[in-house]
Amino acid sequence: MVTIKNMADMLGLSTTTVSNVIHGKTSEVSQKTVARVEKLLEEYDYVPNISARSLTQNCSRIIGVAMKCRKDKYENMIADPFFGELLGAIEAEVRARGYYIMIYTADDIREILRNVLTWNVDGLILIGMLHDDFVQVKSRYKKPMVLIDSYAPREVMKYVNIGLDDERGAYEMTSYLLEQGHTAIAFLADNMEGVDYVRYKGHQKAMEDHGQRTQEKDLIIIRPGMMEQESSLREIWEMSKDYTAFMCCSDYYAVMLMNYLSDHGVRIPEDLSMTGFDDNLMSRIVRPALTTVRQDVTQKGKLSVEYLLGMIQETEPPEWNVRLPVELVIRGSVRKIG
Repeated sequence: MVTIKNMADMLGLSTTTVSNVIHGKTSEVSQKTVARVEKLLEEYDYVPNISARSLTQNCSRIIGVAMKCRKDKYENMIADPFFGELLGAIEAEVRARGYYIMIYTADDIREILRNVLTWNVDGLILIGMLHDDFVQVKSRYKKPMVLIDSYAPREVMKYVNIGLDDERGAYEMTSYLLEQGHTAIAFLADNMEGVDYVRYKGHQKAMEDHGQRTQEKDLIIIRPGMMEQESSLREIWEMSKDYTAFMCCSDYYAVMLMNYLSDHGVRIPEDLSMTGFDDNLMSRIVRPALTTVRQDVTQKGKLSVEYLLGMIQETEPPEWNVRLPVELVIRGSVRKIG
């Protein structure tokens, strides 16, 4: 195989110049020289040896992304528009900064750890981690890490989290429903941990601030597993007559529920108003279009990479707990009553 030194000799250039072109560092190389090097690279089908470069530079230029998913909820976690957009943003930012990406998903934190510890990655982005998961990772993995959407107690250990003002988003959406005359509001989620729990707290606070009570029966936990989903949706359909509005913890569930209820004769929003959270692609193409809470998922992904690379370069994070803003997006799935 032709080497960088061989090509440098052929072209009458320094090995540094040839190496810079190979790795995209061309700001101080003339376009004519870049073209000459690239022509030779193509002629010899040259492929950089990343492993060798990792050994010489003591870094891999690889960022790991570890995602914990619930096997009862997802056969393919990345098929969810939220996670698809998030991973797309992370990958684009990693690539733009001259790094590479490795992704691993599993529902067992021990399996994630076994694999992550074998990777020669410069740092990790962790998604879907609860408090106990993070403690286990932190105890074994000593390189820089950034979490996304974590609500692990901060008194346990110092960590960087790129998150969202989830409580505020849920508070504003509940307030909007109340302003539209809705008081019989069901809150739908698939668990009461992490993000969903914080959004529920925002919902509760808004109800209380508007003089309304929340009751245990109004918290509806959907069973996401494929084997249980049909029966769970049927139960929710039977309960829906007791409410004028549903506030769902994600667009994913809001759209799923809208479609099921519509198939069973419930008109949205004439019979039942529906809201979501995220403002992903599904919320915009469903009919009626979904009233939801918008978050900037792409910005969340970009910031996670920016913060992680700063830590890899031993720069103190400008902020340890980032809370990105939210905004209401009013569409056609809520009607005014009263």
